[in-house]
Amino acid sequence: MQKILVTGGLGFIASNLIEKLLKKYYVINVDKVSYASNFYNTKDYKHKKNYKFIKLNIQNKKKFQKLLFKFKPVCIFNLAAETHVDRSIDGPISFINSNIIGTFNILEAVKNYYKFYKKIKLIHISTDEVYGDVLYGRSKENHSYNPSSPYAASKASSDHLVNSYIKTYNIPAIITNCSNNYGPRQHPEKLIPKLIYNIISNRSLPIYGDGKNSREWIFVTDHCDALIKIFKSGKVGETYNVGSNINVNNIDICKSLLKIAQKNINIGKKVKIKFIKDRPGHDRRYAIDSNKIIKRLKWKPKVKLIDGLNETFNWYLNNKKYYRSINIKDVTRRIGKI
Repeated sequence: MQKILVTGGLGFIASNLIEKLLKKYYVINVDKVSYASNFYNTKDYKHKKNYKFIKLNIQNKKKFQKLLFKFKPVCIFNLAAETHVDRSIDGPISFINSNIIGTFNILEAVKNYYKFYKKIKLIHISTDEVYGDVLYGRSKENHSYNPSSPYAASKASSDHLVNSYIKTYNIPAIITNCSNNYGPRQHPEKLIPKLIYNIISNRSLPIYGDGKNSREWIFVTDHCDALIKIFKSGKVGETYNVGSNINVNNIDICKSLLKIAQKNINIGKKVKIKFIKDRPGHDRRYAIDSNKIIKRLKWKPKVKLIDGLNETFNWYLNNKKYYRSINIKDVTRRIGKI
């Protein structure tokens, strides 16, 4: 059985990806176990014979390199990253260390490993936020980077590092830039799971500014399918945008969740939309053009937004034990202010 190494595997996207990979591969989950890491995310497959968890910070280049030589994976999916924009406003140093230094260490390890074992591919997972505010149209893969937050800048830096190692050292790597993900297992510091938590917990629903910030949403399993497709059929050295090509305003996401909640629970009196002061550098709109992966790799998203929101709401409603595994202060307190 071929081996695949996934970094950040206790996180949201990576844990969903591992679940799919386990159907055909032996998966090594490497995670440093931070506040956003959650063993609840891997509880359904943690005892599988073709799954192994290793606690390791990717900033430890020597140990990470030893893992490569020990397990000889055919692919590394790099999803280890600090991702919350508000946190990057309060404390950018952790984003520099994880997203830039961590990626550098992975690249160095892969560079050294590739000298001896050629059957390896690095899939570096990034974000649409590197393109910055896109008021009109949709960003293609050759669009210039214009990040607004320390988070987006750190991911842009990591993308540039990967590209440089492809060109200078010929390492077999691919970059993906994905739109906003949502679905089961996402930390409730992010918009959709936070709104769901507040609805379930009879709390007000905080919306930045006027709520008209527009985001492109993709269900997490669609993203995972795209990543596997890119691993199997993607061209080394290329970049692929992964999205739904559909944008929705934050306020409309909130209203949709309220409609879903009304069908499932008795909503408390405190559950009301509350507009709050906008965060610094808040981009108005993200939008990417995913036609490249659709046309060249024959991938397309399958889950409609309303269906994905329903599935996501019901997952949190039926997995209330999940909330016991996180620090609720990470959900309820306001961060990202200056």
